[in-house]
Amino acid sequence: MDASSLMEQILSKDNLNQAYLQVVRNKGAEGVDGMKYTELKEHLEKNGEIIKEQLRTRKYKPQPVRRVEIPKPDGGVRNLGVPTVTDRFVQQAIAQVLTPIYEKQFHEHSYGFRPNRCAQQAIIKALDMMNDGYDWIVDIDLEKFFDTVNHDKLMTLIGKTIKDGDVISIIRKFLVSGIMVDDEYKESVIGTPQGGNLSPLLANIMLNELDKEMEQRGLNFVRYADDCIIMVGSEMSAKRVMRNLTKFIGEKLGLKVNMTKSKVNRPSGLKYLGFGFYFDIKEHQYKAKPHAKSVAKFKKRMKELTCRSWGVSNSYKVEKLNQLIRGWINYFKIGSMKTLCRRLDENIRYRLRMCIWKHWKTPQNRAENLIKLGIKPKYAWSTAYTGARIAYVCQRGCVNQAITKERLTRFGLVSMLDYYTERCVTC
Repeated sequence: MDASSLMEQILSKDNLNQAYLQVVRNKGAEGVDGMKYTELKEHLEKNGEIIKEQLRTRKYKPQPVRRVEIPKPDGGVRNLGVPTVTDRFVQQAIAQVLTPIYEKQFHEHSYGFRPNRCAQQAIIKALDMMNDGYDWIVDIDLEKFFDTVNHDKLMTLIGKTIKDGDVISIIRKFLVSGIMVDDEYKESVIGTPQGGNLSPLLANIMLNELDKEMEQRGLNFVRYADDCIIMVGSEMSAKRVMRNLTKFIGEKLGLKVNMTKSKVNRPSGLKYLGFGFYFDIKEHQYKAKPHAKSVAKFKKRMKELTCRSWGVSNSYKVEKLNQLIRGWINYFKIGSMKTLCRRLDENIRYRLRMCIWKHWKTPQNRAENLIKLGIKPKYAWSTAYTGARIAYVCQRGCVNQAITKERLTRFGLVSMLDYYTERCVTC
C-alpha cells in the first residue's frame, strides 16, 4: 500500500461504506451537535460529497468532543470524549486505512485494540512467561495516558510512516478539536480523547515506542493499550527495570508513570485486565482466575438484576442475567473458576427464588403454587403462612424443593457452571 496517496484510499467508496456500517454497529451517544447515529445515513446522503471535498482540500473542521466522566471502581473518574457521529465516521475511515500499515510495525506482544487480538491472549502469554521462571512482575501504570499524550511527539512518530500531508493535517485537527465540558469550550493542548474511533490506533503508535525499547532491552512483556506488565527473574532486576523504564517513559515519550499504582509484585498480588493469578501446587504452575475485584463487580451487577423491588417480570430479569453471565464467562473462560461458578450459581438461584416468592404475593397464591410444583399441601400451607422474612423462607425447605435448578433452567436461566464447562479453555 502506497503511504503517500492515502487520502484517496480513505475516501474510496468501499472504505467509506465500511466506515459507515461500523459506526452504525457501534451505536454510541450523540456528540455536541446532538445528531444520533440513526441520522447519519440521511446526513451523508445530503452532505457526503461536501465532506469528501472538505477532506481533500483540508477544509474539514472536526467539532469538539463532548466530555463524559465515567466513575472508576476504585474512585476518581475516567474522562471519555464523545465525538459527533460525523467525526466518528471520518475517524473510522482513516483508522481502516492506517491500521494495516501500522500492524506491520506493532510488536507481537501488544494486544490492545488490534485486529484478531484480545485480552485473553495477553493473559495466556503472561502466564507462559511466568511459568518460564520470570515471576517478578513490573506493573507500570501510566497516569491518565489518553489525557496526556504529547501532540508534537505523536505527530512526529506518525510523520515517519505517513507521507500524505492531507492525512497528517486531518489527524492533527482531530487532536486539537477541543472539548466541551458543560457547554464550556476548552482547548485540547495535549491528549487524544478516549472514545474516538482513531484514539486506540494513535495510542498504539505512541506506545509502540515503549514496546521497541523493551524489546531492545531483551525484556519479557505484554501490553494491552496503556496496561503494561514486564516479567523478570528477580526482585533486583524488577526494581532496575522499573527505574529505567520510568525514566524512558518520562523523557522520551513525555508521559507520566503513576508511582502510587505502579509496583514490583509477584503474580499472586497482581491484577491485570480483570484477572488475578495463583500458583497451582499440584500442577506446579501459575494459573489465571477472575480477580476478587472482578468477582465483586459481577456480584454487584447480579444483585441489581435480581432486586426484588425492580418492577419488571422475572422472565426479563432472567434475560438480563443471561446476558451478564454469558458476557462474563466468555471474557474469563481461560481462567480457573469451577468452584466460583458453582457458588455464584447457588447465589443467583437463591435470589431468583426470592423474586418469584415475592411475585406470588399472597399466602394463598404461594401455597397453591407450591402445591402445583409438587409440595405436599400441609408443608405448602405452613410455609406460605410462616410470616418469616422472604430471605429466610427462600434459603431452605419447600421453596428450594419446588423451585429447583432444573425448573429454573426450563424457565430459561443459564447455569454459569454449565456455560463455563462448555467454553472453558484450560491455561
